[in-house]
Formats: sequence, structure tokens, C-alpha cells
Amino acid sequence: MPEPNESTSESNDTRTEPNTDRTDDRPQLVGINHVALEVGDIEDALEFYESLFAFDLRGRSETTAFLDMGDQFIALSETADAAATGDEKRHFGLVVDDLDAAERRLDDQGVDRLDVPGLEFRDPWGNRIQLVEYGEIQFTKAEHVREGMGLELEKSADAIAELAEKGLEPES
Repeated sequence: MPEPNESTSESNDTRTEPNTDRTDDRPQLVGINHVALEVGDIEDALEFYESLFAFDLRGRSETTAFLDMGDQFIALSETADAAATGDEKRHFGLVVDDLDAAERRLDDQGVDRLDVPGLEFRDPWGNRIQLVEYGEIQFTKAEHVREGMGLELEKSADAIAELAEKGLEPES
């Protein structure tokens, strides 16, 4: 099955109505609580991610750290063979408030970008990361979460249209 284009949220699924069939006994996917990544050294990982992104540290131990993203987080876990498990296509997308600023930080820190459409890179342990800008995608943080994070973000007309097609248009 072809992968959806994460930067525009296009897919081959033409369903536009939300799945409200509550006779289906399967649980409905709601979102992602966290992403867990293996890294070779927790201190090096914190230094790498702090060089690229602003975040609060939700918690940490000797071998784990939790990078806070409001109501979500990234869990970093130190393992001896972290770099041995990299995949070619497997990745996750991080949402940023300013994609141009992210691109400049990657350049400033000497992080090589992957030769693919959009903005993707690998961390030092081979974890493949795609960056997308909040205003351009369907993903939406609740207003109270954005306020708590000190973020003032707007959606593009295209992103609002994609949400409206699913009956998820934000209130004006």
C-alpha cells in the first residue's frame, strides 16, 4: 500500500466522512502519546536534540530521557546497539512551528539532510526523522495545549480545507 504524503496528508483513501460507526468493536486510533527511540548514549542524545530543538525535559534517569512536547513526548532510551537497527524507510514525523528555522538549525549544526522531498535527516543513531510545519498539516494541538506551551500557531488555508473535508474544521 502506498504511503501517504505526510507533508500534505494525501493518501489513496477517499473516505471523507469520519468513522462514527460505534457498532464496530475495534478501538479508534486517537493520536500518538509518545515515540520511543534508541540512542547509543543518553548524554550525547540530549546534546544532539538540544542543539536542534527547544523543549522541556519531562523526566530522565541514567539511561532514559523524555523530551516534552506539551501533551506528547519523545522517549530516548540508551542501548548498546542503537545504531545497528536503522531502517531505510521507517521514520516518524515531528511537527515544528517554523520549518525554515529548523532547516537553518540543521545546517548550523552540520546535520546532513536526506535526499528526499521535504525535510528529513537521521540522528547519530540512525533514527530517521521527518520535519513538518504545524500550519501546513492536518495535525492540530488543542488551543489550551498551545497556550500552555506558549505557541501562537495558525493553519494554512490548505490545511483547514483538508480538515474540513473530514468534518474537522476548527472553529473561527
